[in-house]
Amino acid sequence: MGNEQRSKAGTPLVPGANLDGAATMRAAVQHRYGPPSVIEVSEIGLPLPGRGEVLVRVGAASVHPGDYFVMTGKPYIVRLVYGLRRPRHGIPGMDLAGVVAAVGKDVTTLRPGDEVFGWSTAGAFAEYVRVPADKLVPIPANLSVVEAAAVPTSAMTALQALRKIADVRPGQTVLVTGASGGVGSFAVQIAKALGAEVTGVCSTRNVDLVRSLGADHVIDYTRTDFTHDEKRYDVILDNVEAQPLAAVRRALTPTGTLIPNSGRGGRWFGPLGRIVKARVLSGFTRQQLLPFTSIGKRQDLLTLAELVTTGQVTPVIDRTYPLDEAADALRYVGAGHTRGKVVITV
Repeated sequence: MGNEQRSKAGTPLVPGANLDGAATMRAAVQHRYGPPSVIEVSEIGLPLPGRGEVLVRVGAASVHPGDYFVMTGKPYIVRLVYGLRRPRHGIPGMDLAGVVAAVGKDVTTLRPGDEVFGWSTAGAFAEYVRVPADKLVPIPANLSVVEAAAVPTSAMTALQALRKIADVRPGQTVLVTGASGGVGSFAVQIAKALGAEVTGVCSTRNVDLVRSLGADHVIDYTRTDFTHDEKRYDVILDNVEAQPLAAVRRALTPTGTLIPNSGRGGRWFGPLGRIVKARVLSGFTRQQLLPFTSIGKRQDLLTLAELVTTGQVTPVIDRTYPLDEAADALRYVGAGHTRGKVVITV
C-alpha cells in the first residue's frame, strides 16, 4: 500500500512534514494514577528530538494491556518503575506508526519523510512523539499505518516467547491460550511460521478467527478444559493464566515448556507470586516453567517486518478509536476481551 492509503488514519502523513509554527500538539495526558477518566486530551508543547532520536508524526498508536496497568498504577509494583505518586511520563502509549518529521543529532539511518513503526517508553498517544532511532524500522509495504502500529510490543512478546525462550522447532506441538488476543493472535501465526503444530484456546465467538490465523486445532474453553484432555504439548504459551500452574502442567509433555505470560495477578505484586512459584517448581521437575519479560529489540522488529511482508503474519485489528477517545480505548482494553489489537488513530 502506498502513502495515500496509509494516511487514512488521520491527518495526512506527508513526507517531509513541515513543523514551522507547530509549537504545540494534542496529546492524551494523565496527571495522576486512576481509571480511564484520568485521561484528558490537551494541547501541550511539542517535543524536540535529542541526540540519536527522531520526532515522529504519529498516524496510529496501539493500546497494550501494559498501558492500562501504568495508567491505573496497579498492581502497585509498577509504580516503582513509572513513579511512586504520579506517572513519571504524563502521556501513555508505547507502540506507534507514522512519519519521521525531524531527526536529532547523530541520526543517520532515518530522515524526514520515512514511514516507520516501532515502540517508545511512553508518549505515543499524541500527535508527535520523540523516539530513539534504533527503536524504529520501515513500515512494510503491505501494511497500513493502523496495522503497523498494532505490531511492536505484542508481536515481539510472542516472537521472543516462542523462538528464544521455548526454542520452538518444526514438528513440535504448541498450545496458545488467549489465542484471539493481542499476543495470542500473533503467537498462533508465529508458531506456525516456526513449523509447529498449533492449538489455540479461545471462546466460542473467536473459534473461526483463530482457525483463520492458521491454528491446526481450536479448543473452545467454554466447552472443553484442555488441562483434562489427553493431548500433551511440547510448549504452552499461557496468555490467560485462568488455571493453576499444576493444572496447566498436566497438559505438558514430561520435558515440555510452560511460559506464563499475563500481566495480571494480585493488587500489590501482580503476577510476581506466580512467577516466583514457577521458578521454584522448575527446580523440581524436568518440565521447564519459564516466565519472562519481553524486551524490545530492533532485530526482532525487523524479523516481524519480514514475516509480515511474506504474509506469514497479519495483525488482527479489533477496534480503532480517535485520539479524543483514548480513554475509551484504554477502558475497552482493560476489560480484557479484545480480539487482536485496539488502535488509536491520530
